[in-house]
Amino acid sequence: MTGNARLVVLISGNGTNLQAILDACADGSLRASVAAVISDKSDAFGLERARLAGVPAIVKPKPKQQDRREYDAQLAEAVASYKPEWVILAGWMRVLSSNFLNRFPGRVINLHPALPGTFPGTHAIERAFEAFGRGEIRATGVMVHLVPDEGVDSGPVLAQEEVPIRREDTLESLEARVHGVEHRLLVGAIRTAIAGG
Repeated sequence: MTGNARLVVLISGNGTNLQAILDACADGSLRASVAAVISDKSDAFGLERARLAGVPAIVKPKPKQQDRREYDAQLAEAVASYKPEWVILAGWMRVLSSNFLNRFPGRVINLHPALPGTFPGTHAIERAFEAFGRGEIRATGVMVHLVPDEGVDSGPVLAQEEVPIRREDTLESLEARVHGVEHRLLVGAIRTAIAGG
């Protein structure tokens, strides 16, 4: 693939992983450009990060009464209008249905702050920290994976890295270390996907 890969990034929150992608695109370490950022939350700070980078920032909240699959079909239309090669879920907090995923087969990448098979869904770092406190685990981690279907945090793994939990850790210090790994691992996994795709 010549030139830069087009990415559309979906976010729900602060957007620190989005920032890592934007920075890597800007400094040339990631041969990609972010065509648009879409959030289901109008107050997501990641939208401001997109605007500061000159990237279209779109808010697409799901109305309570709207069917999830109908929302996903409309979201897919919005994403498709930017002609992305890859769709990146960087802190996107909704499970996407086949109405979305079938539009971008093999091209949706998700970041999850846990190792494969552990702590799927929300509050993964918090749940890992609590499990450590109970003596059940010694480490957590980060994975980047493809999203082929509606399984939660369970698609083919592109990259993973263990993050040890230290005795002196607080939830905040563990979160900070996990986020540091997330930024590096996500950008690396996108780079690999682009090279292979």
